[in-house]
Amino acid sequence: MKIQLGTTPITLPEPVADLTRHVLDGKRGHATTGAANPSPWLFPGGQPGRPISATHLGKRLKDLGIQPGQARSTALFQLATELPATLLARMLGFHIDVAVAWQRASSGDWMTYAADVSRREPRLPKRPSPTPQA
Repeated sequence: MKIQLGTTPITLPEPVADLTRHVLDGKRGHATTGAANPSPWLFPGGQPGRPISATHLGKRLKDLGIQPGQARSTALFQLATELPATLLARMLGFHIDVAVAWQRASSGDWMTYAADVSRREPRLPKRPSPTPQA
């Protein structure tokens, strides 16, 4: 199952994908009332056929005690400690200077990443199985 929260869809891993399917199947709310077709949105907005706005979703999360900004910063700090700035910038679409700043702020040592990559077994292309000769 894929979900798009920004410009690029991502594949949800299990069990998150299963939980998401469960939420979609049991979706209720004023935006889905009387709709001929179920809404394709995981978080439907107040207008039928439209998703919830980022601002309103953020407010709802904060009302539940979830601080998206803190969680994002924590995740970025963790990534910055484990990955080279170049890779972090490329993966997340940041400018390299921003990735370097995150890495410095988190005191990241990505040398362990380079060591882990160098120890990986090389992936060899699969060869077709030999055809028996008659």
